[in-house]
Amino acid sequence: MNPDQAYIYGRNAIIESLSNPEKIAKIFIAFGAQGEAISRIYRMAKKAKVQCVRHDKRKFRTLEKSVLPSGAKSQGIIALMNIISTVDIEDMIRMAKPEAGTPVLVALDSINDPHNLGAIARSAECAGAAGIILPDRNSAPLTPTAMKASAGALEHIPVALVGNLSQALGICKENGFWIIGTDSDGDNYYNKEIYDRPIVMVIGSEGKGLRPGIRKNCDSIVKIPVKGRINSLNASVAAGVMLFEILRQKG
Repeated sequence: MNPDQAYIYGRNAIIESLSNPEKIAKIFIAFGAQGEAISRIYRMAKKAKVQCVRHDKRKFRTLEKSVLPSGAKSQGIIALMNIISTVDIEDMIRMAKPEAGTPVLVALDSINDPHNLGAIARSAECAGAAGIILPDRNSAPLTPTAMKASAGALEHIPVALVGNLSQALGICKENGFWIIGTDSDGDNYYNKEIYDRPIVMVIGSEGKGLRPGIRKNCDSIVKIPVKGRINSLNASVAAGVMLFEILRQKG
């Protein structure tokens, strides 16, 4: 089994895990796999908002060889597991207590590298952030690689796994948070005095930045000036710069 990821396999095992689905990141199903158990898994996954992905037979066999012990039978289904428990966005907001101060949450938009996820979590925890908002699709899963890169931070900072990041940001707005995105074409520099309120800092991917739908949810877009030939920072470096500037301004 790949030491960077945690998997379970077999129809009954995955049905059992779906009764408490918070740790399931994604379910892979072989093309042609069918039966009552598979149908039940689809129903349970849909209700729990867990993504199911169909693989053709060749791709699924490659996955089996890479993650299953020798001789093990997957029964046409494998699930990728998160390593830590997650919370609902509403619970995270309650824990952050925006009405009592100026907490900072960190939202990640299309951060697919688990090393970046872990490094951002480490900076967030060190800077006193109240939590991380992570999409359950198109995002790095909470694997041991992310845990290792976080140096244990992911065991201490709450993570909200959300099905729709735009909706989650909308819920944060309704609860008094100011949404600040980071992008190279931002309207303001990152050190502008705008952090005297509850903040959700949104970090986009290095290549594409913030998605258009996420940008629309931002109250402000800020940029970090660079002088080299490369016009953008690594996502985890940008997050660290932002978080510690916010910490500095908060005194």
